[in-house]
Amino acid sequence: MSLRVSVRAELSADVVELLRSDPAVSSLSVLRGASISPEGDVVLADIAREGVNEVVDHLRDLGVQEDGTIQVEPVHAWLSQRGLAAEQRTPGSSADAVVWADVTQRAYEESELNWTYLSFMTLATLLASIAIVLDSQVLVIGAMVLGPEFVPIAALGLALVRRRRSLFRRAASTLLLGFTVAILLATLAALTARWLGWVDAEDVTGSRPETHFIYSPDRWTFVVAVIAAAAGVLSLTSAKVGGLSGVFISVTTVPASGNVALGLAFGVWDEVTGSGLQLLLNLSGMAVAGWLTLAVQRALWSRASVRRPLRRRLPSGPPD
Repeated sequence: MSLRVSVRAELSADVVELLRSDPAVSSLSVLRGASISPEGDVVLADIAREGVNEVVDHLRDLGVQEDGTIQVEPVHAWLSQRGLAAEQRTPGSSADAVVWADVTQRAYEESELNWTYLSFMTLATLLASIAIVLDSQVLVIGAMVLGPEFVPIAALGLALVRRRRSLFRRAASTLLLGFTVAILLATLAALTARWLGWVDAEDVTGSRPETHFIYSPDRWTFVVAVIAAAAGVLSLTSAKVGGLSGVFISVTTVPASGNVALGLAFGVWDEVTGSGLQLLLNLSGMAVAGWLTLAVQRALWSRASVRRPLRRRLPSGPPD
């Protein structure tokens, strides 16, 4: 991975020495006086993914982030014998390494309640409602993929593992308000369709063999949510992303909210309670699984970090 640090001049020597002494760092450059704000230097380094967390923690201990910037970016392709040697001597596997700074930033960004999030949530819920009326599994899958709720759910577990209260409040409020707004707007759309005669009560209460699972939760609802969330969290944190799309078509959060909207519009309270329970089971299962998966990853990676070669002791904080 590529590390870019903008640092005050008085801290530059400590940062350079920290990176120079770390065996996970394969290349190091210093641009003296290149940083205007803060006034100081820009330090560039290539570092094995497995060693990023410890380096970032030490940089934070030095206080670099208070006036400067610590930027970590993935490198998708590189040719370097020194880089290969750094990866080989750094304990752990790059595919297993969780770069907490990257995961946490993504969780904050994608858990923000904004018009884009509300738009995707509303469109997904509307599509789910139409899928239920038409009894179409294809449209249900489309609604699942369109829904933006997975990262905020995973952020709840991340907030518990990393002890970020602000992230927990942010993700919880985004989920609550997002689903509430989407259900209310989908209910208004369903009432409009009812008034126009496009949809009647039979479309909601009649036989729906392709989508009946949406309002009929059982023990497998929670199990599927747990497995899907674990796979989703691994996809979010791993260098090898491949299973995230599968999560979206495994868990019926958005379809359940679409059915809640239809039930409210037509006064079918069995549909509302069944789908509401489905939604609650999915959300709770995913949140718990996300927390457990991240906790296990942190524990396993902490053991790998212990095996890293010791560095020369550096100052533990910014100079007085």
